[in-house]
Amino acid sequence: MNSDVRQNPGKMPTEVILEPLRMDFIEGVSASTRSVEAVMREVAQSEVPVLLLAERGAGKKATARRIHDLSQRGGQSFRVISCATLEVDKLGETDGEAGLPGAGTVFLEEVADLKAAGQAWLLQALTHGNGNGKGSQSREAGMISGVARLICGSARDLEGEVKAGNLREDLYYRISGVCLRLPPLRQRREDIPVLMEHFLRKYGQDFQRSVPTLSPETQRLFEEYSWPGNVRELENAAKAIVALGDETVAMGGLRAMLLRPDLGSNGSRVSLKQASRAASREAEKEIILRVLTRTRWNRRRAAVELQISYKALLYKLKQMGCSEYGVT
Repeated sequence: MNSDVRQNPGKMPTEVILEPLRMDFIEGVSASTRSVEAVMREVAQSEVPVLLLAERGAGKKATARRIHDLSQRGGQSFRVISCATLEVDKLGETDGEAGLPGAGTVFLEEVADLKAAGQAWLLQALTHGNGNGKGSQSREAGMISGVARLICGSARDLEGEVKAGNLREDLYYRISGVCLRLPPLRQRREDIPVLMEHFLRKYGQDFQRSVPTLSPETQRLFEEYSWPGNVRELENAAKAIVALGDETVAMGGLRAMLLRPDLGSNGSRVSLKQASRAASREAEKEIILRVLTRTRWNRRRAAVELQISYKALLYKLKQMGCSEYGVT
């Protein structure tokens, strides 16, 4: 991923990552990913602030970029600010007044890391636009002409941060116009081959090497691994394979990290009944997510289509770990 970090002490602190990034967004094939992508396309057509919640490495930055590209601001700048290093006392003035820097889209990375002064600065920017007094007081504050559209990302539970007193409640409500939760890679394993193929091609081009074809054993290993580092960890694995130019050598170093004892893959017996139940759960999950995608995650409409009670649908979504996906 190439980045062009522009430092302008008169406008932004040198510690801030402020970059017109091009990062990879790969469309998935899993039902959970397709449902999230449908919501992304919808929110891209509005100016409402978006909050992306996901584990580290799950693709928040790439998702923010994708929303920007799909929006009417796609031809304008996309910039990333690291909240962990934001120092408000060095922000200076933006066009003579405090506010979000310029038009386009600004992605605030790990917004829970904002210190108290940073939270106050952001709230003021959202309330008053670029400080000209013409900004809206609604949750869409700051989305006026000439002011950047705001997308925030966090790996932490922001409601928990509010309750703990670490995040201002008024700020939380302003940045969470639409809350979109991204599934971790372990919950969308169908996307792993697609992602791996993309990354192998990407680094084959970067390193000017031929694109390797992974052995069935390595592919199975990748699809069974839990990927705690999510897409970022998968990308690093692909990069190592291409850089070394030898899958056997690369996997020698990766195997110890990837091999984990998983149910049914460690020599333990799995009954036909267990296999049947697992297949049934997967089929049910696929159908539910397909209907939710069609109804734009309207749970009540989906329950009617599925011919189950609304309460039963909520219970099934909780079992699937999908109760908070989509617009909330």
